[in-house]
Amino acid sequence: MAEHNNQGSTWIPYVPDRISSPGETLRETLEALPLSQSDLAVRTGLSTKHISQIVLGTAALTHETAIKLERATGVPARLWNSLESQYRDWQSRASERESLAGSLDWLKQMPVAALRKSGIIQATHHDRETQLQEILEFFGVASVGAWRAAWAEPSAAFLQSAAFIADAGAVAAWLRLGELEASKLAVQPFDKAALRAILPKLRALTVLEPDVFWPQVQELCARAGVAIVLIPEVTGARASGATRWLSPSKALVQLSLRHKRNDHFWFALFHELAHVLLHGKKDVFVEHSLGKDGGRLEAEKQANDFAARTLIPLEADALIENVHTYSEVKTLASKLGIHPGIVAGRIQHDRNKHTFGVPGLFASLIIVSADDSDQ
Repeated sequence: MAEHNNQGSTWIPYVPDRISSPGETLRETLEALPLSQSDLAVRTGLSTKHISQIVLGTAALTHETAIKLERATGVPARLWNSLESQYRDWQSRASERESLAGSLDWLKQMPVAALRKSGIIQATHHDRETQLQEILEFFGVASVGAWRAAWAEPSAAFLQSAAFIADAGAVAAWLRLGELEASKLAVQPFDKAALRAILPKLRALTVLEPDVFWPQVQELCARAGVAIVLIPEVTGARASGATRWLSPSKALVQLSLRHKRNDHFWFALFHELAHVLLHGKKDVFVEHSLGKDGGRLEAEKQANDFAARTLIPLEADALIENVHTYSEVKTLASKLGIHPGIVAGRIQHDRNKHTFGVPGLFASLIIVSADDSDQ
């Protein structure tokens, strides 16, 4: 039985309660011929004990034995091999299913509802064993223990910080969705100089509508070796953006549009690109709304400064101080070549006036990916 979802192919096999062993088929064959186990032992050159063990299912039926049985019984070796393979596969899966049953509590750490909505989980609400298998398949790991080991690596140390312990499953799921989406994007090998060169082009896109600028953002960054993906927030993750390296030549910047406002989007984009340009390839950065940095104050400050100065250069600070009206915001934004919402957002931040520019100066963002538009 195969099941598929829109994040890729997920195959969860049907495991019956019981399957006949090749030994049972051998016993039925001997009864039909008729031959005794002793007779078969003589004809095949195998010991009577070995034949008995095959019949009982305690001894494996090898390819060599299958050929001997073919000659002695007339049943093709390929059938014996197929029966043996199916039986051993069933044994392994039944054993694994029994083992996984002891890990069902782990599902409480996972955003099951969100993964069901995304199509990752297709099992019924009552079939928790299959839910568990689907989630493991989604993460690309063999067991709950393997999941813990994978996410306990230094590259994912943020999951161990105080900011994320309660929502580790949600954060991990959101990140995994980003990895899967990024795997669909073809990007050039990373080129730091090329990435720096496109920053002015990205900045110029701030004045455009989302359906116009989004594909251009992805294309420009892909040329520089950076996959840009938009993954809606997974409940509990509280993440607005993330940066990590999928390989030495491919960086991933993941955004959630958590705040759904254009100034937040552009600041988050340049913030994450700063991590790509300024920080190590072994580092993983997840931006969140809990006010905690996981011990990375300096790196986050550098990324914030980079984003702020890329959008609004230092020499414009004096001009912003003299802006007080909507009209003045629009005039300055036009002079700087950026969207008025970015100037208004800067004023909100600097003056702690969180209602400035609302409504009127900001644009709400709804970005539909190519995959979504096809559905």
